[in-house]
Amino acid sequence: MCHNLLHDPKIFQLLYRVDESLAEEARTTRKLTTFDAAEGLTSDESIAAFMADALESGDAGYIAHALGVVARAKGMAQIARQTGLSREQLYRSFSERGNPTLKTTLAVMKALGIELTAKGRAA
Repeated sequence: MCHNLLHDPKIFQLLYRVDESLAEEARTTRKLTTFDAAEGLTSDESIAAFMADALESGDAGYIAHALGVVARAKGMAQIARQTGLSREQLYRSFSERGNPTLKTTLAVMKALGIELTAKGRAA
């Protein structure tokens, strides 16, 4: 049953956020295994929901990190081949401390089949 919960995008997003916010504290106080969000991104629907949540946050660091998680889920070597970037550059750019350029971000999004669209805010 627990495995099936990861296929629910809302549950998956909640678990990811909880993991990210508690990960550092848990590592220093207990011996726990780290939740890898990439393992749960097994469908286009879960990837779309995951990225929609990241984009809604408006947090550039979170969006970049989420793109890195999706790239790992799809296979970083494959994304590297499709973008012409090295795996090392992709890992570095989309790490927690990374700061990918817009060019790199757009190339990865294209390789992942994710489109960036603009819409006006509701008044």
